[in-house]
Amino acid sequence: MIIARGIVTSGTLALTASLLLLTPASSSAQRPAPATPEPARILEALETAFVAVADRVMPAVVNVNVKSKRSPAVSEAPERPEMDERFKEFFGQEFFDRFFRRRSPRDEGRASGSGVIVDPRGYILTNNHVVESATEIEVGLSDDRKFKATLVGRDAKTDLAVLKIEVPPGSLPVAELGDSDRLKVGQWAVAIGNPFGLDRTVTVGIISATGRTRVGVATYEAFIQTDASINPGNSGGPLLNLQGRVIGINTAIVATGQGIGFSIPINMAREVMGQLIARGRVVRGWLGIVIQDLTPDLAAGFGLPNAGGVLVSDVMKDGPAEGAGMRAGDVIVEFAGTPIKEVTDLQKRVAAVEPGKPTALTVIRDKRPTRLSVRIGEQPAEEVAVAAQPREERLGLTVEPLTPETAERFGLSARAGVVVTDVKPGSAGAEAGIRPGDAILEVNRRPITGVDSFRESMAAVRPGDVVPVYVQRGGGGNEYVVLKSTEPTKP
Repeated sequence: MIIARGIVTSGTLALTASLLLLTPASSSAQRPAPATPEPARILEALETAFVAVADRVMPAVVNVNVKSKRSPAVSEAPERPEMDERFKEFFGQEFFDRFFRRRSPRDEGRASGSGVIVDPRGYILTNNHVVESATEIEVGLSDDRKFKATLVGRDAKTDLAVLKIEVPPGSLPVAELGDSDRLKVGQWAVAIGNPFGLDRTVTVGIISATGRTRVGVATYEAFIQTDASINPGNSGGPLLNLQGRVIGINTAIVATGQGIGFSIPINMAREVMGQLIARGRVVRGWLGIVIQDLTPDLAAGFGLPNAGGVLVSDVMKDGPAEGAGMRAGDVIVEFAGTPIKEVTDLQKRVAAVEPGKPTALTVIRDKRPTRLSVRIGEQPAEEVAVAAQPREERLGLTVEPLTPETAERFGLSARAGVVVTDVKPGSAGAEAGIRPGDAILEVNRRPITGVDSFRESMAAVRPGDVVPVYVQRGGGGNEYVVLKSTEPTKP
């Protein structure tokens, strides 16, 4: 009997055993056993791949040093002050205080971050928040050369910026750009940057997720999430695949969690960079509407079967959407032939359309689909794109006619409806987030013209109904809230 020994790979076990049984003993003794891949060889091959990536790309990674009138030692502050609380959550209070806390405009300091050379003409990609307040920018290369850099342009809405250094042709190492649309969760990822001023540090991990939105770092988000270590100072550095191609620009971390970092997809960065180089700014499409996510409660209130789509809570006067006949209360479910699921989805797709281009979209209006054609406008510098989200809340409302005097008192522009003068604590109105001073313009898609029409609409609301209520707030715009009518309790 022949006994098969020393076979360690499951894929060859059955085949090798069969061959030994069919071969004479004398022949098997003379013939060496098939070579078996060893775990060490696999690890060595992987090690070689990481070394090759570092050798290939590290020369193209630069240290970005910024002189600023209001920067701390390491700059990681976002452009908008209201984002500071979110950055504290992401980076942690200690890191935020040490590196990111905003200083007085009189203070002058140094900030540093990372960047990557992506064009032989001297163009460098980095983060907007690294250079946003720069008065001087210096770029340091791996060969100890230093250059004064000029800011070509920056885009706060994606947290990207492009720098340029003047160098002789052919004298710069350049990183090759990859294709972030082809990424798959689980692929290797290599990050290179200058964390805490430690030049050209290499870390390794995997792609943990793609298309991450609602991170709170930028307006337009579709982040690559990775567990490759990213720290303050890595901002603006590249995220790479095993072929050494740039797949992302590192931008943020979650300090309260381990191994959660975010990179801007290189395909998004490539588009923004092209516009910044050509125009010095980014031109985006614009509809001229205020939108909010269609929650399950709102979907039920509008009589829709599911929460897919985006609810239009206001249409801006003289904007593209108004010209196309769009109305508040429309639910956008398709744009340019692509289904729309949420606010971030619509924002990105509209922004990508060249201004002036006619575009088809589908809305659900009064429970029926309606097709519209809108000529996309150019997004203003400061766009108000998303309505404040309604709170999940549960009729205790006192109202009076909306007169010119009350409208002026509460800062309202509406001229039809009722104004809320009191909200009973714990009532359905309070739970819905309705506040004194709000003007109620619609209840359950019925226009409110005065107190009588408001009472008629309320009388039609049955216990258990979920009703959309359209309100206007002084200085806060128009939005829908959800009124949940509960069964009255017995005494």
